[in-house]
Amino acid sequence: MNAPRPPDGAAPVRILVVDDQDIVRAGFAALLDSQPDFEVVGSAADGAAALRLCDTLRPDIVLMDVRMPVLDGIEAARRITGRPGEGPRIIMLTTFDLDEHVYDALAAGASGFLLKDMAAERLFDAVRVVASGEALLAPTVTRRLIGEFVRMRPQAAASGAALAALTPRETDTLRLVAEGLSNAEIAERLVVSAETVKTHVSRVLGKLGARDRAQAIVLAYEHGLVVPGRRTDAG
Repeated sequence: MNAPRPPDGAAPVRILVVDDQDIVRAGFAALLDSQPDFEVVGSAADGAAALRLCDTLRPDIVLMDVRMPVLDGIEAARRITGRPGEGPRIIMLTTFDLDEHVYDALAAGASGFLLKDMAAERLFDAVRVVASGEALLAPTVTRRLIGEFVRMRPQAAASGAALAALTPRETDTLRLVAEGLSNAEIAERLVVSAETVKTHVSRVLGKLGARDRAQAIVLAYEHGLVVPGRRTDAG
């Protein structure tokens, strides 16, 4: 299968690879550089170095390990996403799909996570999805993980002003996003067009002040808007 090429005049997705193991960094960099629509602009062995390189290299995507010396991936993600302006989107790398730190990474602003032993095509697809900002990667695993850890934490106070400001249809949309449904699947469930769903999602993110779908999902679970394991009957 031929790798996608950037549209004429479009710049490739700029990627920073962050992992404390040399062989892992080199492996991911080589894989990503094999795609014509990607450009690996640098690599780092810890979160502190990643922060410095984000300032100088301005990547679009940071592919970052959770556990690292000096500054771990979660704190690095929190600092990167907490900066003013439009910064890079972050994909966390983990060894186990129920890694206890992944929920914290999503809450810190990461756009999702990948297992280190994933297939190359899954890596490529995930980077493209997150770079587009249209969907949360690995929705089924991420949703299961969020549900598990929300059950283990005290529930947040009843939904705040931001959630209360959502219209009924926007609330339905958020619930379905939190189930891991794509825009097309949400459109089918709500019997509306995909373009209408895209508008609803955009408004939900704006009202919640959420960076992307991942943060909106975290908020939905934390405030009890979605109950883990229960299907939403919206419409």
